[in-house]
Amino acid sequence: MKEMAETTITEDVYDDAYEEKPGPKPPVQIVWRNVILMSLLHLGALYGLTILPSVSTLTLLWSISSHKGGGVLLLQIQSSGVCFMVSALGITAGAHRLWSHRSYKASMPLRIFLATANSMAFQNDIYEWARDHRVHHKFSETDADPHNAHRGFFFSHIGWLLVRKHPEVIEKGRKLELADLKADGVVMFQRRHYKLSVAVMCFLIPTFVPWFFWEESLLTSYLVPCLLRYTVVLNATWLVNSAAHMWGMRPYDHNINPRENKFVAFSAIGEGFHNYHHTFPHDYATSEFGSRLNVTKAFIDLMCFFGLAKDCRRVTRETIMARVKRTGDGSHKSG
Repeated sequence: MKEMAETTITEDVYDDAYEEKPGPKPPVQIVWRNVILMSLLHLGALYGLTILPSVSTLTLLWSISSHKGGGVLLLQIQSSGVCFMVSALGITAGAHRLWSHRSYKASMPLRIFLATANSMAFQNDIYEWARDHRVHHKFSETDADPHNAHRGFFFSHIGWLLVRKHPEVIEKGRKLELADLKADGVVMFQRRHYKLSVAVMCFLIPTFVPWFFWEESLLTSYLVPCLLRYTVVLNATWLVNSAAHMWGMRPYDHNINPRENKFVAFSAIGEGFHNYHHTFPHDYATSEFGSRLNVTKAFIDLMCFFGLAKDCRRVTRETIMARVKRTGDGSHKSG
């Protein structure tokens, strides 16, 4: 496991020299197609929620949840169905920790799995997701941040997807080289075939499996494993952009907006330790507390055990404590 210095000059390191352009803000342009589609999706998910009591146990296991177990990590794993967990890992272990931050290295089989899982999550292709995420880190909470939390909870949660991007977001995104993404055959293959991969992985397979293998009704198979599961994964991811930028402690850097939020960490399988992550973006664990509330770290560790991942980057304990003393808000607790 590789230890790294506190600062690394890359495309996802915060640019404290950036200043927003003076003058009036550009008018907000609503994308009505997205408004309608997101509204229909959430209505379908709500209907799926109402029929959960009548859904078979196998369909629940396949979709979004199973039974509860003992232990925090075990509970986090067991309370998530197959499609939910695969979708979430496609974002957290794939688009985020692997491709946005290069916090570890993955073998070809693992990269193919994560790209496939990312298509099941349907949150833009890896290339676009990683580009926007690097812009988010580099220009966090400014006009150049795609989901600037200073514009409010609704905007940073879902509103940013319902309007045209701020011109600064587009401009800064174009200036990133993204050479590593362009050189990754798996990333570019997924980008070329993204619509087909989403149709198959996000909609067809989640619906087909329960209908074909254990004779769940086609409507239920579409509403629960497909629409409800997709909507839950979306909102769990969006909470990282909204709630984890508003509520919680800032033990590592009180000068930035991101917070430590345990609810978000649980919901997004480890992505809620956000003050730590924005302070040390290249740490593959996104937390100093191991696999606690962090299924994604446990998954990456398991892949390392099987030889499918390696070179996980970590921040030294000395560096963490030095940063806590220098910029923390005093809320840091060891262990």
